[in-house]
Amino acid sequence: MIPGGGQPNMQQLLQQAQKMQQDLARAQEELARTEVDGQAGGGLVKATVTGSGELRALKIDPKAVDPEDTETLADLVVAAVQAANENAQALQQQKLGPLAQGLGGGGIPGLPF
Repeated sequence: MIPGGGQPNMQQLLQQAQKMQQDLARAQEELARTEVDGQAGGGLVKATVTGSGELRALKIDPKAVDPEDTETLADLVVAAVQAANENAQALQQQKLGPLAQGLGGGGIPGLPF
């Protein structure tokens, strides 16, 4: 119910929900096209992921390659991918956070979210 005793306009609520769904889909498409980077070892290993978390590229500086110590290289790769994914999550929060707040916390008047 809307404060003041009035009933919500169902047509208006459906339009608002449809707009929010379209905005969410648009934001998700934008995230899938956007690329973010992460690095490790002072830039020796760089990973590029999409805003939705898909690994797109991995660059390894030849200085990071030591045939006698592949564990360190593996750790650098993992750290770079993790850093890139953290940046992707921050981007997701930036793009999708306002939309998620609209779905909950009273974004559509009259709905108990």
